[in-house]
Amino acid sequence: MATHAMSHSLTSTATRYVLAQPSSFRKGTALGRATPGKQHNRATKVVMAVAPEKAGGGFDSGGAMWGGRFEEKVTDLIERFGQSVSFDKIMYKQDLNGSRAHATMLAAQKLITEEERDIILGGIDAVEKEIEDGKFEWLTSREDVHMNVESRLIELIGEPGKRLHTARSRNDQVCTDSRLWCRDAIDEMIGRIRNTQTALFDLAEKHEGLVVPGYTHLQRAQPILIQHELLAYIEQLDRDRTRLLDCRARMNVSPLGACALAGTGLDIDRFATAKMLGFDRPSPNSIDAVSDRDWLIEYLSALSIMAMHTSRIAEQWVIWTSEEFKFMLMNDKVSTGSSIMPQKKNPDPMELTRGKTGRVYGNLVTVLTICKGLPQAYNRDLQEDKEPMFDSTETMLMVLDVVAEFAKNCRFNKPKLDKSLPFGFLDATTLADYLVKKGMPFRSGHEVVGRAVALAEKKDCTLEQLSLEELKGINEIFTEDVYGYLGHINSVNKFMSYGSTGAARVGEQMAVWREVLKPEMAKSN
Repeated sequence: MATHAMSHSLTSTATRYVLAQPSSFRKGTALGRATPGKQHNRATKVVMAVAPEKAGGGFDSGGAMWGGRFEEKVTDLIERFGQSVSFDKIMYKQDLNGSRAHATMLAAQKLITEEERDIILGGIDAVEKEIEDGKFEWLTSREDVHMNVESRLIELIGEPGKRLHTARSRNDQVCTDSRLWCRDAIDEMIGRIRNTQTALFDLAEKHEGLVVPGYTHLQRAQPILIQHELLAYIEQLDRDRTRLLDCRARMNVSPLGACALAGTGLDIDRFATAKMLGFDRPSPNSIDAVSDRDWLIEYLSALSIMAMHTSRIAEQWVIWTSEEFKFMLMNDKVSTGSSIMPQKKNPDPMELTRGKTGRVYGNLVTVLTICKGLPQAYNRDLQEDKEPMFDSTETMLMVLDVVAEFAKNCRFNKPKLDKSLPFGFLDATTLADYLVKKGMPFRSGHEVVGRAVALAEKKDCTLEQLSLEELKGINEIFTEDVYGYLGHINSVNKFMSYGSTGAARVGEQMAVWREVLKPEMAKSN
């Protein structure tokens, strides 16, 4: 085979295979499971293949790479039970890039020759092409993505391929692949968060000045600007974004070279492979390197918190689109009907957003439970950490897109909102603030306003409709200027504290987010 045309320097190899690697993510598709074209679909085929008997006794491990000390093959059931290639094959790019970095380091450390390195790198390219072209056959007898790739590499290039696993175990290999995959997932998730924030911001801009009832305990509380509420969702998502960035920073440590648990007696350079793969540094403790799943628990926790946030958005919008509220109107594009009731128009995307939160929570609990009783160091239980990672990632990428899509296809019902605003004494707290400005202690003012509310309830009117004489009958402190504080418009206009719902303050918040989201908004224009 012709040697791989590449520079022999460590730095150039890192640039080629790490910085230039294509993204495995596609917007709007299932993460790593569905990319455009039929070829990828063929590549996902997994063949159940039990290792055959050897002539003369024993058995052929079928690429399992651990068959030397065994005399009997595993049963079909055990093979099916133990295989992970049916789901971990989506990490093939991360696995190939890890092997490229590892082979380059082995050559630099004189553990393999430069010629062997080039043959290995060329073979890795050939394996990658087979996968991308849909010609790669994934075998369950080879258990996982690592052994499938390595076995095929050996088939293609022979002896040099057998040297690739020098100073490497599947224990550190799977940890490396998983961290690389999760790091890529976070980068994609950050972009999706920004897209959803932008959709919420655009919805806010379309409804400037619109006043809506604010609620506590699902009871009417104070009037707020709808922009203020939508900005609250944007703030929540931004905390999710920064949590993921913090998680990314902590997970960006390379386990590669930790081997099974104790490291290696060979003179490898873990700092070099860490740098090539974009990690900040190698892990300082090899036992911890192969057994640590804190980074994954943190990642799933961050996704769970984000799922809680999107579920809260969904719950609010499900309520607001109901006939009882009808504060929000949704387009046909984001609603569904009933198989029996012709009149129905349901906010199903938001209901599913709410429902999928339990799925994301469950994945977090799954990994916590897997890890809670494990002795040091690596245990096979940890194979079960990947499906929760893949599933929560795929779920939340779609949820973010769905929330953005819903926001783009709905509007707030101003006539219905205007009719509803006079009810519920939303201006009561503003009236208490009026009394404070008149010199009355707040607690005393609270009692006075409570009596005014009780009077208005008896008269079946609003606070604004009480006469000055009636107000003075409660307390002489009231004067004509009180009516500048009553009514939902006056009430909203009186808010002035930083971060409040006052028009000026909300305008400041909108200006800040307009600047923050400017790059994302430019993409959609």
